[in-house]
Amino acid sequence: MKDQHYLITSANVKMPCLIYGTAWKKERTADLVVQAVQAGFRGIDTACQPKHYNEPLVGEALQRLKAHGIEREALFLQTKFTPLPGQDPQQVPYDKKAPLELQVEQSFEASKKNLQTEYLDSLVLHSPITPHALLMKAWSTMEKIQKRGGVRQLGISNCYDTKVIRTLYMDSSVKPAIVQNRFYQKTSYDADLRNWCANHGVTYQSFWTLTANSHILASNTIQSIAQKLSKTQAQIFFRYLTQIGIVPLTGTCSEQHMNEDLSIFDFELSAEDTNNISALLKIP
Repeated sequence: MKDQHYLITSANVKMPCLIYGTAWKKERTADLVVQAVQAGFRGIDTACQPKHYNEPLVGEALQRLKAHGIEREALFLQTKFTPLPGQDPQQVPYDKKAPLELQVEQSFEASKKNLQTEYLDSLVLHSPITPHALLMKAWSTMEKIQKRGGVRQLGISNCYDTKVIRTLYMDSSVKPAIVQNRFYQKTSYDADLRNWCANHGVTYQSFWTLTANSHILASNTIQSIAQKLSKTQAQIFFRYLTQIGIVPLTGTCSEQHMNEDLSIFDFELSAEDTNNISALLKIP
């Protein structure tokens, strides 16, 4: 089993530098989470969104792991509140007619029940809500949950407009510690937003990291570095991201790839290699 590497977020939460994502795992969720944690993953990302996540099976996995001596306290658990437009109308995990603040509370309570835990390490707003006043209603409820000890840090996902995160940061009393975004070319790899995050102590988590970047993995730059270091292209790309301060999510279903992903902390890319990959992504 590989040792997981960690960072400390601005909310003073110990968070793994590589997180296992549980979206689209359906009935395989419990088995894959058990496999991932036994391989060495200590961070699990899920959501109270039955459309794409089977959160109760993450909870089942946690109970199975406990029987193997891996306690809940050893794990970083992150879930999300998904606003109504992101839910399957047939499987909404809260009262869709309730006020937004109550929906946030009901979703959080559902997550605790699903995951069979008394607290979460990270609660993420799955997508920005408009107008801003409505976003702040949801966020203020998340703040109440954090202040009473239900969750240790807050974040936002699918937020590609720096103005949105800047205004949220300015108007909140509990500042966002996390932004979790799709990492891809269409948004210029969030260069401006990530620069803002770095200057305000907000950790950037990436998802869709490999799927959206097959052209990068196939590039001569990545392939030559991989050959030089006897690593896979995916390992080179994940290692690059961790070295520039990004926390990638990986949702692999392959035990071999789980082990390879966790092995990225066994080596370091040179400044030259890092700069060459940044040039490939057109990231200054």
